[in-house]
Amino acid sequence: MNGLSINTLAGQAVDRMIASAARLRVAVSKGEAGETIIDAGQNARGGIEAGLAIAEICLGGMGTVEIAPTGANPKWPFELCVRSTDPVIACLASQYAGWALSHGEGKSAFFALGSGPGRALARKEPLFAELEYRDSASRATLVLESSRAPPREIAEKVAHDCGVPRENITFIFAPTQSLAGAVQVVARVLEVALHKAHELKFPLSRIIDGLASAPLCPPHPDFVQAMGRTNDAIIYGGKAHLFVTGPAAEAMALAEKLPSTTSRDHGRPFAEVFKVYKGDFYSIDPMLFSPARAIVTAVETGETFHAGEINQALLDVSFG
Repeated sequence: MNGLSINTLAGQAVDRMIASAARLRVAVSKGEAGETIIDAGQNARGGIEAGLAIAEICLGGMGTVEIAPTGANPKWPFELCVRSTDPVIACLASQYAGWALSHGEGKSAFFALGSGPGRALARKEPLFAELEYRDSASRATLVLESSRAPPREIAEKVAHDCGVPRENITFIFAPTQSLAGAVQVVARVLEVALHKAHELKFPLSRIIDGLASAPLCPPHPDFVQAMGRTNDAIIYGGKAHLFVTGPAAEAMALAEKLPSTTSRDHGRPFAEVFKVYKGDFYSIDPMLFSPARAIVTAVETGETFHAGEINQALLDVSFG
């Protein structure tokens, strides 16, 4: 990484977001602990462009997220395209929603999974034992898929764990039901491919580049339906292309195992799967969380392997 700090890079993007708050329709405020809070979809209108900005911040400034038309999907003709020249750092050290943040009990309790580069400063998750990257920065940013800002206690905990002043912490939040929230979740299509490769024990150091896309799903006011649509966009409409080093046979094996079609829970809209498991997210087969199609190129031999397929019918059912 040549000394690059993903928190510093993301912080620059946060500064641009704050400077463009009116245009992006986000609300910027200060929390009780002095932290910066950006509402991108709860009380603020937010929108698609705000979601794109959040997605790039989530990638620690190490990735690009754009919207492009696609001729492959007549009903849902626009898709999010994600690419990163260092997908392991961008997706797993930053974008992955792996830091569980909670405070309080009962109806007033707060819980959210933290994404973004602040995770690489705190290094609270077992995953970081396998990642060589370490960040050093004077500021930290976290993105929360939440309908409210975190309480003071969470801000103080994050500042302590990240080793930065409370006033140098930024939280960006947007509920899944919002446009910005939906965009930033679907923009995880490359991240879920990296995470599944990790679950399959493929050496992360051999993944040297990557890009992915998934259809932009319409939002839904119900949380379960909104969550279902964002997941279905990836599970039934996502495509990921990874470039790897090493033997071609291992690249082929990765391609064959990577798509969501290998999961026992594949074949139904995610909202339906979620209800079957009575809302127990962790009972769902983790192999389901991956793109519908996988392409893996073995860069040292020039061979490319394809597996999986887009399920247009299920996308139509899910998106309404």
